[in-house]
Amino acid sequence: MSQIVRHITGLLIAGGLVAAASLPAVARTEGGAAPEVKQVSMAPSQMGVHAPFAEKVQVGGRTVTLNGAGIRYKAVFQVYRAALYTEKPLQQYGDLGGANESKRIHLVMLREVNANELGGMFIRGIQENMDKASAARLMPAMLRMSALFNDYKKLEPGDSVTLDWVPGKGTVVSVRGVPASDSMPEAQFYHALAGIWLGATPADWKLRDAMLGVKATTDTANRN
Repeated sequence: MSQIVRHITGLLIAGGLVAAASLPAVARTEGGAAPEVKQVSMAPSQMGVHAPFAEKVQVGGRTVTLNGAGIRYKAVFQVYRAALYTEKPLQQYGDLGGANESKRIHLVMLREVNANELGGMFIRGIQENMDKASAARLMPAMLRMSALFNDYKKLEPGDSVTLDWVPGKGTVVSVRGVPASDSMPEAQFYHALAGIWLGATPADWKLRDAMLGVKATTDTANRN
């Protein structure tokens, strides 16, 4: 009888080990309790989350070259990757170039982002880098750009947003590779838009230096 009990116990232990091996690994909290784990499948768009930015792209039929790229952080969280493309290399916001030069700012989401909130953040970023009078003159263009994001509930990891300056046409905003039907012709607007990342009060100092292709100083590195 005791041999039968030992045999059954051995089978139960072995079965438990097999079942445990099939469970997903979970992190433990300091108290030892295991948090709830959800299995999340990777969306097709996430395949390109960390793909390198192209060295050269076409904007309005003209070739622009990668000037610099980096990651936008919010606290400790990575929000999106950003790259700046220009016809000529630059290391200062003031050297961004005039209306006759093509330009691109390319964003790739690293986490889920509310699209409407992103549009609102663009407006606030422009306002923080301009005086009130200049920002007021560009308000119609800012509202048109913000409205472009109303059709998108959210942006997923891997989704892209490109902000192009096309000579003779204006600012062209594309989401997930699809350009908006309306462009914004004001050259001042694109310069203000770029100021969100490159201006005197950028969204992220380290990202600004990375997009400008300059080495971060101790001062700017400690600002974020």
